[in-house]
Amino acid sequence: MAEVDVKLPEEIFTAAKLRKENASEEVRKLIALELFRENAVSMGKAAQIAGVPLADFMNLSARRGIPIHYTMDDLEIDRKTAERLNL
Repeated sequence: MAEVDVKLPEEIFTAAKLRKENASEEVRKLIALELFRENAVSMGKAAQIAGVPLADFMNLSARRGIPIHYTMDDLEIDRKTAERLNL
């Protein structure tokens, strides 16, 4: 994956309550959260962008107050799948 260097004012890290020691990792997570919040990427893709396991991304999004995009249609699909698999 190609990388891009970005310069940001230190005050951004203070306002966002980020650790400057891990700036790249922290910014990756924020971008992934925003992309997911805007429904531009799936939760799995957002976790990949953030560089964390899916469960960690779910916890991160919960801590930031970002709801999971789960519709009634998703529930019905999951219900049918569980029924088909006898779960």
